[in-house]
Amino acid sequence: MKKKLIFSAALVLSLGLAGCGADSSKDEKPKEEKIAASTEKTTDKESKSDVYFKDNEVKIEDIKIKITETKVIPVGEKGNEYGDKPVFAIWYDTTNLTDKDIDPTSAWAAVFTAIQDNNPNSVNELEVGPSPDDRFLDTQLETIKKGGTVQDAIAYVLDDLETPVTLVATKGLMGEELGKQDFEIKQ
Repeated sequence: MKKKLIFSAALVLSLGLAGCGADSSKDEKPKEEKIAASTEKTTDKESKSDVYFKDNEVKIEDIKIKITETKVIPVGEKGNEYGDKPVFAIWYDTTNLTDKDIDPTSAWAAVFTAIQDNNPNSVNELEVGPSPDDRFLDTQLETIKKGGTVQDAIAYVLDDLETPVTLVATKGLMGEELGKQDFEIKQ
C-alpha cells in the first residue's frame, strides 16, 4: 500500500505540475514539460537514426531508455502484494543525455503509453500500478546526472492475461509517435 501511495503521489504531483505550467516562471517548468518541449525541437542535423524506438530501446534528444526485463506478476506475489489484478512489470535503465533535470519516472511518463488492445470500440490505456520493485522507491524521482544511467521499474495493471501489452513511444509528451512494440503476456 505504501508503494502505491508513493507512486500515486509522485504521479499526481507530476501531472499537477504539468497543469500549472502557465503560472510558473520561464525557468520553472515541470520535468515532463522540459523533456517534451526539448524533444519537439528537431534540428537539421538530427536524422531518423538519432531518434528511435526499436529492440527494447527508445532514444530521443534528451534521454535513452532501455527496457531490461518484463514479466507478469500475479496478485499477492512479490511486486504485486496489494493489487487486486495481475500487473505487467517493466524494468528499465534511463540515461540522461543532457544537462537538464531528468528523473527516471518522469522520463518514462514523458515517452511511453501502455495499451492492451482488448476493446473493439476504444483505446484501452493501462493504468499505472504500484512499483514492482522496492529497490527503487527512494531513487525513482532523483535527478540523473548528464551521461548517468539510473535503473527503475514500473507496473501496469492488466485487464486480461491473453492480450499482449503494446508500448507506444512518443517524442516527449504529446509528441510524434516513434513506434510501437508488443509484449506477449507470459506467466
